[in-house]
Amino acid sequence: MIIKSNTAKEIEVTDKAFAVDYNESLVHQVIVSEFSNRRAGTKAQKNRSAVSGGGKKPWKQKGTGRARAGTTRSNIWVGGGRAFAAQPRDHSKKINKKMYLAAMRSIFSELYRQERLVIVDEFQLDTPKTKNFVEKVKSIGISNALVIVESFDENLWLSARNLHSFEVCLTSQINPISLIEFENVIVTSSALKIIEERLS
Repeated sequence: MIIKSNTAKEIEVTDKAFAVDYNESLVHQVIVSEFSNRRAGTKAQKNRSAVSGGGKKPWKQKGTGRARAGTTRSNIWVGGGRAFAAQPRDHSKKINKKMYLAAMRSIFSELYRQERLVIVDEFQLDTPKTKNFVEKVKSIGISNALVIVESFDENLWLSARNLHSFEVCLTSQINPISLIEFENVIVTSSALKIIEERLS
C-alpha cells in the first residue's frame, strides 16, 4: 500500500502492518495488560502476626466481668492488627509477543483509516523553543499529537516537554496506550520504516 506524507511524497509500506482489520477485543486486552503492568502492587498493611506486642493475655479468662481476651493486638483493639490486611501482590497480566504485535498492527491500521496517522518527511528544530514547536505542528494543522521520531533530538524533546497536548517519543518507546491517548500520531518517514520492520 502507498502512504502519502504531508508533502505528498509517496511511501510504500506493507499491508501486513498498516492494512489489517481492527480487533477491538485484542486491543482492549493489551491495553488492560499495559495498565496492570504499571501498577506497583506494593500496598501492605499489618495483620495480627505482624504488629508488635500482644504476647501476654491481658487478663484472666474468668471472674473479671469483662469480655474474654487473649491478646491486645486483636483487630478490634487500638493498636491491633488489621483484619484482612492488604499484602503486596503482582498485578501483571502476561501478553505474548504475537498478540502484542497483532494489537499494534491493528492500532496503526485504524489510525491510518481514520486519517489520524500523519507522515512527515522530518521533524526537527534548530533551537529548543516551545513556541517553535507549536508553530511547526500548527502548520501541519494539528493541536494534539504523539510525535514519533527515529532518533533522540534534544531540541525537539526540550521544546515539547511542557506541552500536555503533545509528547515526543522514539520508535523503541511507543506503546498501545500512548498511541490511543492522543488525537493524532505524527511519524517521520524514517521512523515509519522502522515501525514497519518491527510489525512485519
